[in-house]
Amino acid sequence: MKMENITPSWCNRQTNRLVVERRVPGECGRPRKAHQTLANGVADTLSCPLKEYIDKLDSYNITSSLEWYRGCDPIVNGNDRYTYLPDGKLNIGLVESTSNFYTCTLTFSLGGRIGSVSETIEAFVSRKYSMTPRVNQPANEIIKEQMGSNFYKLCRVFVPCVGKPWVHIFWLVRNKIISNTDPAERVYTSEQRKEAQKVPEEGVWLERVLTISELREEDFHINYTCRAYSAKGFPESYFTLLPADPNDILPIGSVLGGVTVLFIVSVSIYYLFKVDIVLWFRSMFPILYTNTDLDGKLYDAYVAYAQPRAVGFSTEVEAFVLHTLPQVLEKACGYKLFIAGRDCMPGMAVVDSVEENIQTSRRLLLLYTASTFIRSSISNNNNNINKSSDSRDNSESKTSDRSSNMSFDGSEEVYPDLRQQLECLEAMHRTLLEESLKVILVEMEEITPAQLALFPESVRHLRKKQGAVCWWKNPSMKQRWRTCMRTKEDEEKGGQDTQPSASLSPSSRFWKEMRYSMPVRGKRALYPEKTALLNL
Repeated sequence: MKMENITPSWCNRQTNRLVVERRVPGECGRPRKAHQTLANGVADTLSCPLKEYIDKLDSYNITSSLEWYRGCDPIVNGNDRYTYLPDGKLNIGLVESTSNFYTCTLTFSLGGRIGSVSETIEAFVSRKYSMTPRVNQPANEIIKEQMGSNFYKLCRVFVPCVGKPWVHIFWLVRNKIISNTDPAERVYTSEQRKEAQKVPEEGVWLERVLTISELREEDFHINYTCRAYSAKGFPESYFTLLPADPNDILPIGSVLGGVTVLFIVSVSIYYLFKVDIVLWFRSMFPILYTNTDLDGKLYDAYVAYAQPRAVGFSTEVEAFVLHTLPQVLEKACGYKLFIAGRDCMPGMAVVDSVEENIQTSRRLLLLYTASTFIRSSISNNNNNINKSSDSRDNSESKTSDRSSNMSFDGSEEVYPDLRQQLECLEAMHRTLLEESLKVILVEMEEITPAQLALFPESVRHLRKKQGAVCWWKNPSMKQRWRTCMRTKEDEEKGGQDTQPSASLSPSSRFWKEMRYSMPVRGKRALYPEKTALLNL
């Protein structure tokens, strides 16, 4: 058949050949058939050869429908293993071993008339098959990497098949296949690798690795696609490469580590040099501390020690109290001490003297040796206090009797020396119960655990709670107590002081600890109302 189209300017001739074939009697479908292969015993699909006509009708918005036949029997969508799929495909849930003829008929309406066109497929069933590949990796993901680092990514595809599949996989970037497999290049892929699998599903794994030896700026913010090419289609999956977020863990970890180390070092330094730091701070910033001269107290410290002819008395301790303490704390450091035997008012009752002078002192220095707290079984009659009726009332007499009959830890044993006993009682009562007085324990000689076990419980508790300033740790103790007493050479020089030893220096460790425990000599004045309350 010839068609001619004549226009004023030119002429066009088009020739189409129309072939009409008669149906074969007794057969359904067209005499000329297409050929497709189905995989035996698995699900597979047939594609209608009329796909081009379907797309053409859809482009003109012409309504059409597609119907499938198996032999001469129509196939109902969703029944007996058959499902209609888009794009003119038919899914067969389980392919039988026998070959069959399948016909797809396209029905459409054009110009008010109903027309149809059909194609017949002769489906051969093969024991060997290759199904649609499934891309396992990548998984349409976003991957972040550091600039300049090496990068590797696997393209992994599974092909359900029996026999050798005709499938090839490639990496694509910007829709271009990366065909380079030379490791000398910056961007390349490996050769395709194949690995067979029997269970849980028979098939073949195909792999190809994408390698970028050094990531550059142009490698980011683009998609890298793994695509499988097969007769069943071209499934693909991709990943997007983005720059990695700034690594805040390292700087934060470094800062926290540095702060931790600095804190540990600071705490260690403060622990080792706490006394020196505090004393330096007090000397540099006295204005931050209250002036103690206005608190109503007369003495910075009350010195308590075993008196002469008392149990635990030591001439060395007495020399330390009467000579060394005043020379350093009073003369060198400016403190004012109350020392029994030196500052007591003549004729004053012992009870009154102890109570009033402790009341007017800011600290109490309790000096002791291993024998200071030794108790002896002395009758209560030798420790009772006999006072005249005009000097003490009945309540004070009861207090005196109770004090003389009890040790300061509550036992019924007594100390032979009344002053020593009262000082200990008053000190422990005020520091442990009232918390109105700070007691500084001064350990004059090393105390063994066995000796410490014989100390009163209150002294052991206080020593464990706040520790003690140890005179015996002073380096000058290599020659025991020499710094506490004057020698004959000193007396021959008319009582003049010889060159002071290290033990008499306020900067030695022992005296620093003593100064640390003593009241702070500040310069900040108290408010008048507070001063008045203290004087009540």
